[in-house]
Amino acid sequence: MTDLAPKTFERLAEATRPHNGRERGWRGRALRIVLIALGVFLLAPYVLTLVYAVVNPPLSALMARQALLGRPVAHEWRDLDEISPNLIAQVIVSEDGRFCQHHGVDWQALDKAVDAVKAGKPKGGGSTITMQTAKNLFLWSDPAWLRKPFEIPLASFMDAVLGKRRVMEIYLNIVEWAPGVYGAQAAARHHFKISAEDLTMQQAAQLAAALPNPKRRNAGKPGPRVAALANRLRVRAARESDNSFCVLEEEEPAEDEASQE
Repeated sequence: MTDLAPKTFERLAEATRPHNGRERGWRGRALRIVLIALGVFLLAPYVLTLVYAVVNPPLSALMARQALLGRPVAHEWRDLDEISPNLIAQVIVSEDGRFCQHHGVDWQALDKAVDAVKAGKPKGGGSTITMQTAKNLFLWSDPAWLRKPFEIPLASFMDAVLGKRRVMEIYLNIVEWAPGVYGAQAAARHHFKISAEDLTMQQAAQLAAALPNPKRRNAGKPGPRVAALANRLRVRAARESDNSFCVLEEEEPAEDEASQE
């Protein structure tokens, strides 16, 4: 019996020992699949950015997620010239005052955001309009620390390839302005029953004030805090009109009838 024991253990070891050739082949195929999937994930946004220089994006990653969850999606594309310059001016003031000066990433704002977090005072993540466009179009919302390494180089690439006006055009057509309501046209219809090109300065300010948290802030019926923020944005937009020169070019934001009286 003792003579059989070593042989038994040898047979067990042989049975459980991996067949090197077969295992290496399986692992190699699995590794290739993973690398291909990773390559597609990393390169697809850059390839699509080149496509979206001339083709309007049919939907964003956030819209696709909403649709996959069976939730309604309201979205209607409008060219930049069909969107009120009031909204463009207000969004720049609200979301990215240095939009016309940086190259997709505002390193000053990012440094301030990092310093604030280190000091235990979390604030906005320093995201530019271009970075928000990259996130909404191709990436995900949370966790932000995992998204930023993908978002930052992609935003720089988008700025270089698309230019300021195209980035703004895509952003205004995919950003969420209420639960399931994406883009300026759908937002104008949803909140004010008008077209995006007819938005007044006040309406545009209310939309811009809702942008940081459109699921909780109602641009059409703003609460006291959102209304106060919208009023401050109106004042800033008038004072900082030069900040939107790269998008509006020779256009000047139109005034409300009330402000002309």
